[in-house]
Amino acid sequence: MRYLPKSPAERAEMLREIGVSSIDDLFATIPEEYRLARDLNIPRQMGESEIIDHFKGAAAHNAVGYTSFLGAGVYRHYRPVIIDSLVQRGEFLTSYTPYQAEITQGTLQAIFEFQTMICELTGMDIANASMYDGSTGAAEAAMMAVRVTGRDGVVVARTVHPEYREVMETYSQHQEHSAHEVGYGADGRIDLAALDQAVTENTACVLVQSPNFFGVVEDIPAIAEIAHKKGALLGVSIAEAVSLGIVRPPVEADIVSLEAQSFGVAPSYGGPFCGVLAAKEKYLRQMPGRLVGETKDKDGRRGFVLTLSTREQHIRREKATSNICTNQALVALMATVFMTVYGKEGIKELAVQNLAKAQYAAKTISESSKLLFAGSPRFNEFVLETSESPEHLNARLLENKIIGGVPLKKWYPELGNATLWCATELTTKEQIDQAAAVVAEVPVATSA
Repeated sequence: MRYLPKSPAERAEMLREIGVSSIDDLFATIPEEYRLARDLNIPRQMGESEIIDHFKGAAAHNAVGYTSFLGAGVYRHYRPVIIDSLVQRGEFLTSYTPYQAEITQGTLQAIFEFQTMICELTGMDIANASMYDGSTGAAEAAMMAVRVTGRDGVVVARTVHPEYREVMETYSQHQEHSAHEVGYGADGRIDLAALDQAVTENTACVLVQSPNFFGVVEDIPAIAEIAHKKGALLGVSIAEAVSLGIVRPPVEADIVSLEAQSFGVAPSYGGPFCGVLAAKEKYLRQMPGRLVGETKDKDGRRGFVLTLSTREQHIRREKATSNICTNQALVALMATVFMTVYGKEGIKELAVQNLAKAQYAAKTISESSKLLFAGSPRFNEFVLETSESPEHLNARLLENKIIGGVPLKKWYPELGNATLWCATELTTKEQIDQAAAVVAEVPVATSA
């Protein structure tokens, strides 16, 4: 009765109301041969104390106490406890996405505050809260540029997150635009000369990521000049939101796609994340998702309304800008609480800590390996090249309860034994020193 709220008497009353005498009668139309005439082959039910003991035992098998140097689009940052205290309140936490946000002032205000903070961070005029994650945001940015310009060419930097590029390729399969990739130079940045050649009068947008997949900060003003002189838009994807605390915002961009997972959203085995799209105001009506605005009611009181929703559930399908039909209000609220708690100075200090930890890690660990793109500005990620294969290196690290960097050979075979490492404010000096010591214990060189 604790978990099944309907009593036997209530069930009997429901059956009488629909005109049957038993639950079995509800399935009378199913032929006998297709009905299961025995109990399910599952363990017997457990009491509450037994369930608690069962999960305590299962938890004992978890791997705990490991140091992680993983990044690559998913970042481990401290989450203030106030985030869960607020987002788990009944006013916000529901069993399903609050699709009809326009009738909920609290949800609308939370989205409005989120949009405002994102605009301040990115230097854009408008922002939404309705992308699934950074990858779909990047794809939507490209399609938005195609709609705005009427062109069908998209130039994408090879330094954009490989999985973002895969999502963009999936999106473009049935879209009337083509994508052209531009490689990177010895500094780990997009090759500006190759970019200049790739952008034509048919290019709708240039899409880059900064900091890029290697953790290197791109030269956004130079890229913008190349794109704009041919009439193309510039889209900038940001996978690490914390970088905006210290990295100059891409104000030259026309569209910014942001993954806000770093702002208080736990990695959670890969989601849900918090995608955002921000842009210049003149492109407002081509932005997918929803935007909330501030207004006043007839009595002059402050209020919030769903100002624009260009998705197919609200307007004619053929007029919709996207089939993105979610409202990431809960995870956006997490990010809003995070940004509010830290404030402008706090986010800047957090970014400085990330930068310092990564700089120390890159310097220390590379003493026995090679730091790629060493002269380029970077944030909290760096690329190391070792004499042994990443598989052997990571296996040795794992024996010491250290999760090493991401092998890059899958996406960048030309980089050989390179791995992508990340250090955040949660990475301690002792952990970095331990990882450096393990890397330094180089066994006989192994083939890649």
